Amino acid sequence: MTFAAPLEAKSIRFRARSFVAFTLTPENPLAAWLEGLDHWIGNSPGYFAGRPVVLDLNTLKPDVAAIESLVDVLGHRGIRVYAIELDGHTALEPNLPPVLVGAKEATTDGLLPREARAEGFDKAEGRAPEAGPGGKAGASKADDSEPQVAQEASGTLMIKAPIRSGQAIVHPHGDVIVLGSVASGSEIIAAGSIHVYGTLRGRASAGALGNKGARIFCRKNEAELLAVDGWYVTAEEMEGVSRGKPVQAFLDGESLRVSTLS
Repeated sequence: MTFAAPLEAKSIRFRARSFVAFTLTPENPLAAWLEGLDHWIGNSPGYFAGRPVVLDLNTLKPDVAAIESLVDVLGHRGIRVYAIELDGHTALEPNLPPVLVGAKEATTDGLLPREARAEGFDKAEGRAPEAGPGGKAGASKADDSEPQVAQEASGTLMIKAPIRSGQAIVHPHGDVIVLGSVASGSEIIAAGSIHVYGTLRGRASAGALGNKGARIFCRKNEAELLAVDGWYVTAEEMEGVSRGKPVQAFLDGESLRVSTLS
């Protein structure tokens, strides 16, 4: 007589995982908003490639037909919307991205529910790069091969190796210090200031969660883009002025200044 052990059905494992996503908030007039978005994309090609994007429609409040048109328009610009925020709706048409319910704001103080935004925390959402048309940036997923990093007790992230092309460093808890250089095609996003003790050739976004006092310092400026709290300047705008020099970038009122360091 042969005994056969009963087959055990393998259980399906469900895991909760949270991450920070970009939020685009269209506004009227929509044509002007899209024009501003196109300007941003032109200055930073491929910026939205492979990034999760949430479409916040609570300002625009379009109907379903307008939502379908807007998602299609953004898709032609290389922006894939993976979820929609729209109060009062729990679901839309099956061909549209799902409605996001219970999303929380990523700020330097942690995750804030939507109610806290209405009490004056709306500006704390990661806006770098905001791109003018109301797009609010959060963070991108880092490359699988991370450079050597050390988290300080103060919230400062120290990176002891150069940052290679294609790598993304996202630090929503304070300053980022890079002891080496930052290659073209790489990116640093920090809630606080960014210090690069080498050549900065990639993109650097400081004050990404609404810190207007954040600054960017580098020993040699060859950056593709510098941004502080959503205000940005591109390589073309810095050409002949601060390129190849040690600089600091900071907000002066409602403009971003890039000045050389003596």
